[in-house]
Amino acid sequence: MTYASYEVAVLAEAALGEGPTWDADAQRLIWIDILGSRVHTYDPVSGRRTVMATEQHVGAAKPRVGGGLVVNLRDGVGLYGPGGESTGASGASDGSGGPGGFRWLWREVVPGRRANDAAVAPDGALWAGTMRYDEAPGGGTLSRVGPDGTVETVLDDVAVSNGTGWSPDGRLMYYIDSPTRRIDVFDFDGQRAGGRRELAVIEEGDGFPDGLTVDADGCVWVALWDGGAVRRYTPDGKLDRVLELPVPRPTACAFGGADLTDLYITTARTGLEAPHPLAGSVLVVPGAGKGLPQPAFAG
Repeated sequence: MTYASYEVAVLAEAALGEGPTWDADAQRLIWIDILGSRVHTYDPVSGRRTVMATEQHVGAAKPRVGGGLVVNLRDGVGLYGPGGESTGASGASDGSGGPGGFRWLWREVVPGRRANDAAVAPDGALWAGTMRYDEAPGGGTLSRVGPDGTVETVLDDVAVSNGTGWSPDGRLMYYIDSPTRRIDVFDFDGQRAGGRRELAVIEEGDGFPDGLTVDADGCVWVALWDGGAVRRYTPDGKLDRVLELPVPRPTACAFGGADLTDLYITTARTGLEAPHPLAGSVLVVPGAGKGLPQPAFAG
Protein backbone atom coordinates (compact mmCIF):
# COMPACT_ATOMS: atom_id res chain seq x y z
CA MET A 1 0.00 0.00 0.00
CA THR A 2 1.40 3.41 -0.95
CA TYR A 3 0.72 6.75 0.68
CA ALA A 4 1.86 10.15 -0.57
CA SER A 5 -0.05 12.62 1.63
CA TYR A 6 3.02 14.45 2.87
CA GLU A 7 3.32 18.07 3.97
CA VAL A 8 6.37 20.29 4.31
CA ALA A 9 7.07 20.83 8.00
CA VAL A 10 10.30 22.82 7.55
CA LEU A 11 11.35 24.18 4.18
CA ALA A 12 15.15 24.03 4.25
CA GLU A 13 18.24 23.23 2.22
CA ALA A 14 20.09 21.03 4.69
CA ALA A 15 23.09 19.32 3.14
CA LEU A 16 22.50 16.19 5.20
CA GLY A 17 19.34 16.53 7.26
CA GLU A 18 19.13 13.69 9.77
CA GLY A 19 18.09 12.40 13.17
CA PRO A 20 14.50 13.62 13.76
CA THR A 21 13.59 13.20 17.43
CA TRP A 22 10.41 14.24 19.21
CA ASP A 23 11.17 16.08 22.45
CA ALA A 24 8.05 15.28 24.49
CA ASP A 25 8.80 17.70 27.32
CA ALA A 26 9.22 20.67 24.98
CA GLN A 27 6.68 19.39 22.41
CA ARG A 28 9.05 20.06 19.54
CA LEU A 29 11.05 18.26 16.90
CA ILE A 30 14.85 18.14 17.11
CA TRP A 31 16.74 17.44 13.90
CA ILE A 32 20.24 18.03 12.57
CA ASP A 33 22.25 18.88 9.48
CA ILE A 34 25.33 16.69 9.83
CA LEU A 35 27.54 18.41 7.27
CA GLY A 36 26.19 21.86 8.14
CA SER A 37 27.14 21.30 11.81
CA ARG A 38 23.72 22.51 12.95
CA VAL A 39 21.12 21.34 15.47
CA HIS A 40 17.60 22.52 14.61
CA THR A 41 14.34 22.56 16.53
CA TYR A 42 10.79 23.03 15.25
CA ASP A 43 7.57 23.62 17.19
CA PRO A 44 4.69 22.51 14.92
CA VAL A 45 2.09 24.45 16.92
CA SER A 46 3.74 27.88 16.99
CA GLY A 47 6.01 27.39 13.98
CA ARG A 48 8.96 28.55 16.07
CA ARG A 49 12.34 27.34 14.87
CA THR A 50 15.80 27.53 16.39
CA VAL A 51 19.24 26.52 15.20
CA MET A 52 22.48 25.97 17.06
CA ALA A 53 25.89 25.73 15.44
CA THR A 54 28.22 22.99 16.67
CA GLU A 55 32.00 23.12 16.49
CA GLN A 56 32.15 19.79 14.64
CA HIS A 57 30.02 17.70 12.33
CA VAL A 58 27.13 16.42 14.42
CA GLY A 59 25.67 12.95 13.90
CA ALA A 60 22.79 13.11 16.37
CA ALA A 61 21.22 15.31 19.05
CA LYS A 62 18.85 13.94 21.71
CA PRO A 63 17.12 15.54 24.70
CA ARG A 64 18.53 15.01 28.18
CA VAL A 65 16.59 14.38 31.37
CA GLY A 66 16.21 17.80 32.98
CA GLY A 67 16.85 19.72 29.77
CA GLY A 68 19.68 20.29 27.34
CA LEU A 69 21.04 17.96 24.70
CA VAL A 70 23.42 15.06 24.27
CA VAL A 71 25.20 15.26 20.92
CA ASN A 72 27.17 12.72 18.91
CA LEU A 73 30.02 14.77 17.46
CA ARG A 74 32.96 13.98 15.20
CA ASP A 75 35.32 13.41 18.13
CA GLY A 76 32.93 11.93 20.68
CA VAL A 77 29.81 12.53 22.74
CA GLY A 78 29.15 15.86 24.44
CA LEU A 79 26.54 17.51 26.64
CA TYR A 80 24.84 20.89 26.41
CA GLY A 81 23.02 22.32 29.38
CA PRO A 82 19.48 23.73 29.14
CA GLY A 83 18.57 27.30 28.21
CA GLY A 84 19.92 30.05 26.01
CA GLU A 85 18.03 29.43 22.77
CA SER A 86 17.07 32.44 20.70
CA THR A 87 15.33 33.07 17.39
CA GLY A 88 15.11 35.96 14.98
CA ALA A 89 12.06 38.18 14.69
CA SER A 90 10.58 36.06 11.90
CA GLY A 91 10.58 32.94 14.03
CA ALA A 92 13.41 31.43 12.02
CA SER A 93 16.71 31.10 13.78
CA ASP A 94 19.29 33.86 13.81
CA GLY A 95 21.94 31.22 14.34
CA SER A 96 23.18 32.61 17.65
CA GLY A 97 21.17 30.59 20.13
CA GLY A 98 21.56 27.20 21.71
CA PRO A 99 21.74 25.32 24.98
CA GLY A 100 24.44 26.68 27.26
CA GLY A 101 27.43 25.04 28.87
CA PHE A 102 29.07 22.42 26.65
CA ARG A 103 31.29 19.67 28.03
CA TRP A 104 32.65 16.41 26.65
CA LEU A 105 31.22 13.24 28.13
CA TRP A 106 33.45 10.96 26.08
CA ARG A 107 36.13 11.96 23.58
CA GLU A 108 37.98 9.72 21.14
CA VAL A 109 39.70 11.37 18.21
CA VAL A 110 40.13 9.08 15.19
CA PRO A 111 41.40 10.82 12.03
CA GLY A 112 39.06 10.33 9.08
CA ARG A 113 36.13 9.23 11.25
CA ARG A 114 32.97 11.09 12.25
CA ALA A 115 29.83 10.54 14.26
CA ASN A 116 26.65 9.32 12.65
CA ASP A 117 23.21 8.26 13.90
CA ALA A 118 22.53 7.58 17.59
CA ALA A 119 19.56 6.58 19.75
CA VAL A 120 18.63 6.52 23.42
CA ALA A 121 17.86 3.08 24.83
CA PRO A 122 15.04 2.36 27.30
CA ASP A 123 17.53 2.58 30.19
CA GLY A 124 18.62 6.10 29.19
CA ALA A 125 21.99 5.16 27.66
CA LEU A 126 23.06 6.52 24.26
CA TRP A 127 23.90 4.05 21.51
CA ALA A 128 26.21 6.11 19.30
CA GLY A 129 27.43 5.20 15.84
CA THR A 130 30.47 6.30 13.86
CA MET A 131 31.69 5.93 10.28
CA ARG A 132 34.65 6.94 8.18
CA TYR A 133 34.20 9.88 5.83
CA ASP A 134 35.16 7.57 2.97
CA GLU A 135 32.65 4.94 4.23
CA ALA A 136 35.34 2.27 4.30
CA PRO A 137 34.05 -1.12 5.49
CA GLY A 138 35.02 -1.82 9.08
CA GLY A 139 35.93 1.80 9.76
CA GLY A 140 32.96 2.57 11.98
CA THR A 141 31.62 1.45 15.34
CA LEU A 142 28.51 1.24 17.49
CA SER A 143 29.07 2.02 21.17
CA ARG A 144 26.92 2.18 24.28
CA VAL A 145 27.61 5.40 26.19
CA GLY A 146 26.26 5.32 29.72
CA PRO A 147 24.96 8.38 31.58
CA ASP A 148 28.23 8.48 33.56
CA GLY A 149 30.36 8.44 30.39
CA THR A 150 31.23 4.75 30.58
CA VAL A 151 31.71 3.47 27.03
CA GLU A 152 31.40 -0.05 25.68
CA THR A 153 32.07 -0.74 22.00
CA VAL A 154 29.37 -3.15 20.86
CA LEU A 155 30.29 -3.41 17.16
CA ASP A 156 33.73 -2.52 15.82
CA ASP A 157 33.42 -3.55 12.16
CA VAL A 158 30.73 -1.21 10.84
CA ALA A 159 30.81 0.74 7.57
CA VAL A 160 27.96 3.27 8.00
CA SER A 161 26.32 2.95 11.42
CA ASN A 162 22.71 4.06 11.09
CA GLY A 163 19.20 3.46 12.42
CA THR A 164 18.86 2.02 15.92
CA GLY A 165 15.60 1.43 17.81
CA TRP A 166 13.84 -0.83 20.30
CA SER A 167 10.65 -2.86 20.34
CA PRO A 168 7.78 -1.64 22.55
CA ASP A 169 8.67 -4.18 25.25
CA GLY A 170 12.38 -3.36 25.04
CA ARG A 171 13.35 -6.96 24.33
CA LEU A 172 14.51 -6.42 20.75
CA MET A 173 16.93 -3.91 19.24
CA TYR A 174 16.90 -3.02 15.54
CA TYR A 175 20.01 -1.78 13.75
CA ILE A 176 21.23 -0.80 10.28
CA ASP A 177 24.69 -0.79 8.73
CA SER A 178 23.59 0.84 5.49
CA PRO A 179 25.90 -0.75 2.87
CA THR A 180 24.76 -4.23 3.94
CA ARG A 181 21.22 -3.31 2.79
CA ARG A 182 19.94 -5.18 5.86
CA ILE A 183 17.72 -4.30 8.76
CA ASP A 184 19.05 -6.44 11.60
CA VAL A 185 17.48 -7.39 14.92
CA PHE A 186 19.19 -8.30 18.20
CA ASP A 187 17.90 -9.74 21.43
CA PHE A 188 18.17 -7.05 24.13
CA ASP A 189 18.39 -7.64 27.87
CA GLY A 190 18.10 -4.02 28.99
CA GLN A 191 21.75 -3.12 28.47
CA ARG A 192 23.29 -5.58 26.03
CA ALA A 193 22.46 -6.77 22.54
CA GLY A 194 23.16 -10.25 21.15
CA GLY A 195 21.93 -12.89 18.73
CA ARG A 196 22.16 -10.64 15.67
CA ARG A 197 20.05 -11.79 12.74
CA GLU A 198 18.42 -10.44 9.61
CA LEU A 199 14.93 -8.92 9.75
CA ALA A 200 14.67 -7.70 6.15
CA VAL A 201 16.81 -6.86 3.11
CA ILE A 202 16.42 -3.89 0.77
CA GLU A 203 16.79 -5.12 -2.78
CA GLU A 204 19.38 -3.57 -5.06
CA GLY A 205 17.81 -0.66 -6.93
CA ASP A 206 15.46 0.23 -4.07
CA GLY A 207 18.01 2.33 -2.20
CA PHE A 208 19.86 1.82 1.08
CA PRO A 209 18.29 1.58 4.53
CA ASP A 210 19.14 4.63 6.64
CA GLY A 211 17.44 5.86 9.82
CA LEU A 212 14.56 4.00 11.47
CA THR A 213 11.86 4.30 14.11
CA VAL A 214 9.67 1.68 15.80
CA ASP A 215 5.93 2.25 16.24
CA ALA A 216 3.51 1.20 18.98
CA ASP A 217 2.66 -1.99 17.06
CA GLY A 218 6.32 -3.01 17.05
CA CYS A 219 6.68 -2.30 13.32
CA VAL A 220 9.89 -0.80 11.94
CA TRP A 221 9.77 2.27 9.68
CA VAL A 222 12.92 2.76 7.58
CA ALA A 223 13.97 5.68 5.36
CA LEU A 224 15.52 4.61 2.05
CA TRP A 225 18.48 6.70 0.89
CA ASP A 226 18.36 6.86 -2.92
CA GLY A 227 15.02 5.05 -2.68
CA GLY A 228 12.70 8.04 -2.33
CA ALA A 229 10.50 6.30 0.22
CA VAL A 230 9.90 5.20 3.80
CA ARG A 231 8.94 1.57 4.35
CA ARG A 232 7.19 -0.11 7.25
CA TYR A 233 8.08 -3.69 8.18
CA THR A 234 6.17 -5.88 10.59
CA PRO A 235 8.02 -7.57 13.49
CA ASP A 236 8.35 -10.72 11.36
CA GLY A 237 10.01 -8.78 8.52
CA LYS A 238 7.04 -8.45 6.18
CA LEU A 239 6.80 -5.24 4.14
CA ASP A 240 3.32 -3.83 4.63
CA ARG A 241 3.47 -0.09 3.83
CA VAL A 242 5.40 2.20 1.52
CA LEU A 243 5.34 6.00 1.73
CA GLU A 244 6.57 7.37 -1.58
CA LEU A 245 8.23 10.79 -1.29
CA PRO A 246 9.16 13.59 -3.71
CA VAL A 247 12.85 13.52 -2.76
CA PRO A 248 15.43 10.85 -3.59
CA ARG A 249 17.29 10.89 -0.28
CA PRO A 250 15.10 10.62 2.81
CA THR A 251 17.44 9.92 5.70
CA ALA A 252 15.45 9.13 8.85
CA CYS A 253 11.97 9.26 10.37
CA ALA A 254 10.33 9.71 13.77
CA PHE A 255 6.82 10.03 15.14
CA GLY A 256 5.90 13.31 16.76
CA GLY A 257 3.09 15.67 17.63
CA ALA A 258 1.00 15.69 20.79
CA ASP A 259 -0.40 12.21 20.10
CA LEU A 260 2.69 10.81 18.31
CA THR A 261 0.80 10.07 15.11
CA ASP A 262 2.65 12.36 12.68
CA LEU A 263 5.68 10.89 10.92
CA TYR A 264 8.49 13.43 10.45
CA ILE A 265 11.06 12.66 7.75
CA THR A 266 14.42 14.34 7.29
CA THR A 267 16.01 14.57 3.84
CA ALA A 268 19.36 15.37 2.19
CA ARG A 269 20.57 17.22 -0.89
CA THR A 270 24.27 16.37 -0.70
CA GLY A 271 25.61 14.55 -3.77
CA LEU A 272 22.58 15.25 -5.93
CA GLU A 273 23.35 16.66 -9.36
CA ALA A 274 19.93 18.30 -9.60
CA PRO A 275 18.38 18.49 -6.11
CA HIS A 276 14.60 18.42 -5.88
CA PRO A 277 13.24 21.75 -4.50
CA LEU A 278 12.31 19.95 -1.26
CA ALA A 279 15.59 18.07 -0.82
CA GLY A 280 17.04 19.11 2.54
CA SER A 281 13.63 19.91 4.02
CA VAL A 282 11.73 18.15 6.79
CA LEU A 283 8.55 16.47 5.57
CA VAL A 284 5.65 15.19 7.66
CA VAL A 285 2.96 12.60 6.97
CA PRO A 286 0.06 13.40 9.32
CA GLY A 287 -1.67 10.43 10.90
CA ALA A 288 0.78 7.91 9.49
CA GLY A 289 0.66 5.65 12.54
CA LYS A 290 1.21 5.65 16.29
CA GLY A 291 4.68 6.16 17.68
CA LEU A 292 6.31 5.34 20.99
CA PRO A 293 7.47 7.91 23.56
CA GLN A 294 11.23 8.22 23.26
CA PRO A 295 13.36 8.24 26.41
CA ALA A 296 15.68 11.13 27.17
CA PHE A 297 19.38 10.59 27.82
CA ALA A 298 19.82 10.02 31.53
CA GLY A 299 23.15 11.86 31.82
